[in-house]
Amino acid sequence: MDQTFSSKAYLGMELLRFTTAGSVDDGKSTLIGRLLYDSKSIFEDQLDAVKRASIQKGSEHLNLALFTDGLRAEREQGITIDVAYRYFATPQRKFIIADTPGHIQYTRNMVTGASTANAAIVLIDARNGVIEQTHRHAFLAALLGIPHIIVCINKMDLVDFREDVYRSILGDFQAFASRVFPDQDMRFIPISALRGDNVVKPSQNMPWYSDGTLLHHLETIPISQDHDLVHKRFPVQYVIRPESDEFHDYRGYAGRVAGGFFHPGDRVTILPSGLENEIVSIDTLTGPLQEAHPPMSVTLTLKEDVDLGRGDMIAGTDDLPRESCDITAMVCWMNPKPLQLNGKYALKHTTRDARCLVKYIDYVLNISTLEQVTGIATVRMNDIARVQLRTTKPLFSDNYTTNRITGSIILIDEASNETVAAGMIVGND
Repeated sequence: MDQTFSSKAYLGMELLRFTTAGSVDDGKSTLIGRLLYDSKSIFEDQLDAVKRASIQKGSEHLNLALFTDGLRAEREQGITIDVAYRYFATPQRKFIIADTPGHIQYTRNMVTGASTANAAIVLIDARNGVIEQTHRHAFLAALLGIPHIIVCINKMDLVDFREDVYRSILGDFQAFASRVFPDQDMRFIPISALRGDNVVKPSQNMPWYSDGTLLHHLETIPISQDHDLVHKRFPVQYVIRPESDEFHDYRGYAGRVAGGFFHPGDRVTILPSGLENEIVSIDTLTGPLQEAHPPMSVTLTLKEDVDLGRGDMIAGTDDLPRESCDITAMVCWMNPKPLQLNGKYALKHTTRDARCLVKYIDYVLNISTLEQVTGIATVRMNDIARVQLRTTKPLFSDNYTTNRITGSIILIDEASNETVAAGMIVGND
């Protein structure tokens, strides 16, 4: 693996998480393999193993998909089943890749891999153009609030690198996307993952395209604004009370900033009590800070002692989250045991634990046609549904489109302790 930068520089780099989405044989795994291979992010033993596997499978060239398709079933079928996470870095940025399956029966896997992504790469086979599965993957990317969409028109080598084919697909996708996610940042790149055109190196076969390679876009996408920097949100994870002689009276509230900027001297509101307080200091292991913002993990100290513990929230005084026991959410069901109307589940929201009742199923979404199917009494594995929940204690939440941390929940089966659903809050009653 090419080490062109120091460990210290690596630790200080900005991190970009991105996911892939595409239909069967669109070349997702091959693209990721090409990205890793051409950016010299493959260890020698990995490369040797893939070379041997390629020969055993009778491939005439290095099978780049084997860098990510790690399960035996994936290699045998030539499809991606599980979410494969890969890590690499360039001198500009470090990356986490979630190579997710595109099949409808693995929707839950795609949602899991994409839920924390800054960007989504949507692959389209240049021979087939925009198809039903393209619509489905684009919709899921929009539903999950992924801020940056990179549309890669792949296999351009199989259409003789024709610009008119690329322009036609670009127009078709834009026509659909304007209805689904009009506000997302979208970029389009014609590529050949198999041959490496416009992945890491500029293509000599497409002189009509000059907007940069895929790696260039991944390195330069501005992601600092992807967090909610407007609304102050600090879910309390732990109360620090050293009770030592040196820190006898110290009481700090530790957690990860979920939104906004915090400074010493800021007036804040404590939830659920609603009392106002003032930040005295922002402490870290390496010393105090004058500012904290997402996704930093810090400890806040307050001017006045209050009853504040895990699951409570420190928020801005003029931009409070909604406080409600009635939650409307889009949920992706992940368990073979279906969701039942009036079913009871444990719920986790930021650091807050509660129990909830499924009051109503508004509709189940047909992911292929985007039709909203009403009158449904159950939700099955891989279904996406809009549901009404009643919680045993109020949640301090925002819409998922505003804040992906305070707008997300998970549901847990109390009997088995299995996570059964991931949810995105879309409104409170």
